[in-house]
Amino acid sequence: MIQRELKDRLLQRIDHKKVLILFGPRQVGKTTLVKQVVSELPEKAIYFNGDDIITRNIWQTDQIALLKQSFGDKKIVVLDEAQMIPDIGIICKQLVDENLGLQLILTGSSALNIANITQEPLTGRKWEYFLYPISFSELVTHEGLLQSIQKLSLYLIYGSYPEIITSPQEAKPLLTNLTNSYLYKDILALTGVKKPMLLEKILKALAWQVGSEVSLNELSRIVDADVKTVDQYIYLLEQVFVVYRLGTFSRNLRNEINTKKKIFFYDNGVRNSLIGNYSSLEARQDIGSLWENFLLSERKKLLAYNGFYGSTYFWRNKQQAEVDYIEEIDGKLYAFEFKWNPKTKVNFPKAFVDNYKPEITQVIHRDNFWEWLNKYPY
Repeated sequence: MIQRELKDRLLQRIDHKKVLILFGPRQVGKTTLVKQVVSELPEKAIYFNGDDIITRNIWQTDQIALLKQSFGDKKIVVLDEAQMIPDIGIICKQLVDENLGLQLILTGSSALNIANITQEPLTGRKWEYFLYPISFSELVTHEGLLQSIQKLSLYLIYGSYPEIITSPQEAKPLLTNLTNSYLYKDILALTGVKKPMLLEKILKALAWQVGSEVSLNELSRIVDADVKTVDQYIYLLEQVFVVYRLGTFSRNLRNEINTKKKIFFYDNGVRNSLIGNYSSLEARQDIGSLWENFLLSERKKLLAYNGFYGSTYFWRNKQQAEVDYIEEIDGKLYAFEFKWNPKTKVNFPKAFVDNYKPEITQVIHRDNFWEWLNKYPY
């Protein structure tokens, strides 16, 4: 079994006082990880699933006494898909405030539902973590660096959801099922989106534009919807962990562009499934986009699992000079360019270097990427 990097951090947070909340997309391995954590604890656990109607009937604000009785002598209480429980934040607050010695562990597939509902009731009473698809670092630990590098093309095309990694021969039907069930059915249920066809159009448009600056005005024309609606749908897609935005870096120099953003997918396989392209790397015209999406999603995992408290951006000015990716930590800048071909010559824009004097400027390519995905802090 592939060991997840979050496991030890979650174990360190077990205190039978604060609620532990684990976010992440469906089928990313949240339940498996929680069971691994619980298996190393001395107390027995009881499990609930928010998708189950019996669970939803018990987990109610006016059923706290019955809920506590259902725990029996268990001191570890696990609730999967907690976003399905109305007022879950208030319920957990009541349980925590009674000092019952319980360790509540929630998992959720929607930050929109859980984070917002628990924000005020559980202030100072929770720890939050995010679980991503399997990281390259986790793969290296599991199967070794050489084998992981040899499989790089598979990760670029099919992504790294757990089931894809363990059953690569079934990658295409598994990804099709994932996108059809999760991206459409679950998102519609979780977010209350009323226009599934519009959601599909926006997802596919974003998939085609990975690595490019996204203009909401242009996107609204492509999908035939107003800008406000498109922006709202992208926000919902962020809240259910399908895509994320990368903003522009600017310190208000007049010739910089700071209104557009880039939008990336958390997983390459999901992106390729949306456009229906599983061609080999040699046959693709979008290798640059695949490479950038892969590196940024992997870097995002590394930073999240290691405690990153900075900010991330890309940079471009009106002369179209660009830096692919920037990390800002304690006022210092670290700038990176992404190139699939190690022989590609890259000159960082003079305007950027002269004005901002970054601590690091580095080109990340297929011969050195694994070092970068294992290098933090600097």
